[in-house]
Amino acid sequence: MTPWEMLAVFAAGVSAGAVNTVVGSGSLITFPVLLATGMPPVTAAVSNTLGLIPGSISGAIGYRAELGGQGRRILRMSVGALLGGLTGAALLLTLPATAFEKIVPALVSLALVLIIFQPRIAESVRRRRERTSGAAAHPDGGPLLLTGLTLASVYGGYFPAAQGIIYMALMGMLLDETLQRLNAVRNVLVAVVNTAAALFFLFSADFDWTAVALIAAASALGGSIGAKVGRRLSPTVLRTLIVAVGTVAIIQLLRP
Repeated sequence: MTPWEMLAVFAAGVSAGAVNTVVGSGSLITFPVLLATGMPPVTAAVSNTLGLIPGSISGAIGYRAELGGQGRRILRMSVGALLGGLTGAALLLTLPATAFEKIVPALVSLALVLIIFQPRIAESVRRRRERTSGAAAHPDGGPLLLTGLTLASVYGGYFPAAQGIIYMALMGMLLDETLQRLNAVRNVLVAVVNTAAALFFLFSADFDWTAVALIAAASALGGSIGAKVGRRLSPTVLRTLIVAVGTVAIIQLLRP
């Protein structure tokens, strides 16, 4: 890389770390920049995944207050995230790129619709549950949420952009929690998926270690900044940001 390319990668890493912590989809910033340096797509993808891990961790640390009392829930969900991340990483190296390209925009679009109508859907689910069984929501979302998050983690291990939006849509419907507490869990799950995928790639793919180092340092800084900003946002603003970023993600994914 030239010095200017290194500067561009670092700047993209800071932005991606901040965006990932608040709403997700930071890979839509770093991945195109890596490609612009002339890096092969698969090398760019695996280098990006490894480099963004520190950003996910710093973002989760920034949300540590909102993580309080969610340890058991996070542990349960992390098992699915770990398995899904490993599976997605394996698919990246074995399947043709077109295999997921056709369904990724549809998945993100569905997630955005669920985010927009999440308050109404969650209330409807809660009322139906109380009418049929008189029971409160499962504290961990039950098998349905675990299955959905695991499948979303397969997608995240393959292509990390917008996985957080899918997480938020699923958890928002099936958990009786504020968006900020769900966002804290999302950051942990993204960190688990990225770490699982990166560990798999370490033994089976080639990295650009200069890019990894630049993105790692930059995303850690960006993640800390993003946590400070994101924790102050109201549910309405946070939901609006998620939809806006998700819409940009869909446009990018559909671009030839």
